Amino acid sequence: MEKEHYIPRILENRINDFLKSPEIIAIIGPRQCGKTTLLHHIAAKLGFSKAGIIDFEDRDELNLFMHDIKAFAELHVQGQDFLFIDEFQYAADGGKNLKYIYDHFHVKVFITGSSSTELSVQSIQYLVGRIFVFNLYPFSFREYLRFKEPKLAQLIDGKLEIGLEIIKRVNSHYADFQIYGGYPRVVLSSTNQEKETVLKNIFNTYLLREINQILNYRDEFKLTRLINALALQIGSSVNYNELSSVTGFKHNDLLEAIDILEKTFVIHKSIPFYKNKRLELVKSPKFFFVDNGFRNMAIKNFLPASNRTDIGALNENYIATELVKKGYSIRYWRTKSKAEVDFIIEDQGDVIPLEVKTTLNKPSVSRSFRSFLEKYQPSRGFITSQQLYDAISVNDIPVSIVPHWYIDLRGA
Repeated sequence: MEKEHYIPRILENRINDFLKSPEIIAIIGPRQCGKTTLLHHIAAKLGFSKAGIIDFEDRDELNLFMHDIKAFAELHVQGQDFLFIDEFQYAADGGKNLKYIYDHFHVKVFITGSSSTELSVQSIQYLVGRIFVFNLYPFSFREYLRFKEPKLAQLIDGKLEIGLEIIKRVNSHYADFQIYGGYPRVVLSSTNQEKETVLKNIFNTYLLREINQILNYRDEFKLTRLINALALQIGSSVNYNELSSVTGFKHNDLLEAIDILEKTFVIHKSIPFYKNKRLELVKSPKFFFVDNGFRNMAIKNFLPASNRTDIGALNENYIATELVKKGYSIRYWRTKSKAEVDFIIEDQGDVIPLEVKTTLNKPSVSRSFRSFLEKYQPSRGFITSQQLYDAISVNDIPVSIVPHWYIDLRGA
């Protein structure tokens, strides 16, 4: 099954650079994003039997690890070159025992976990200097396209110029990705009905297992209302007082719930970029969802892109997720006089503006975008639209106008 359906992950190339280093490799991310499949693939590549991977959903294995680490090590570690542990988040205070294995055995350790691993400070605090943490997300559009139409993905990857007919062909895949997102099981589904069923299962499993069972968080009803409220405000700055009123959370409880949603890989926060507190916005975050399909499940809207009123929000959410998958912190710029740029990418001292346009019929920049260019003099800028592909210069600053999905294929 794994060989038949394994879709190469871009993260795998980064992990490969650390296979021979002594540090523990931790792969964390939302449930059902492909962590277990990637772990099995790495194990197989290293000649390790799939049957030898320890799964902490097996209570016997978990209890042995937690309560008799020496016996666990004698059974699973001694004489081995590798140790693979899946679902490590169930070991709430497991960092101390993992440190014991690291310090006493010459073994390369790989673990996976949903975000609860990151939530457990007790686990990580013992492993400072001994662990590399990699975040795995649902498929990027590049990974999605490589699976759906490999030759098309290869054709446009690295191209400096792309013809209109090719853009239209890629757009047909992007239209599906906009609505259903990149969870692996969704991508493997053959019908829209199946995709919606899978997304419903992912959504419900998140609430039942991640929130209730692992985090012991019981205010599921309010949390669901919060997810729904944030899903309807994509691309808009959030007022916490209004959000408290809508969800029923008190202010501090609201901040705790948002923190949980961030640490369990449901949402990402975008904070204002500013250099002048007097003229530029410094508070009021925006929130984006890790996956478009999960967001659409939250509001129960799977209408095609051509029939939606929120297509601009979906495009912005897509760009946000792709930037996060590349390792960027997402920020936006807004002045008190209402000038605004959707995304600011901080890259090696440069600040690169990126504006998302639902429709753009000819190469042009908005007044806000031009204002940012004049104020901060970045090395370049990006504008994404449905299918326009062009390059212009604004005050000698190059601005690339590309399809939304091109930001993933070419990078910023």
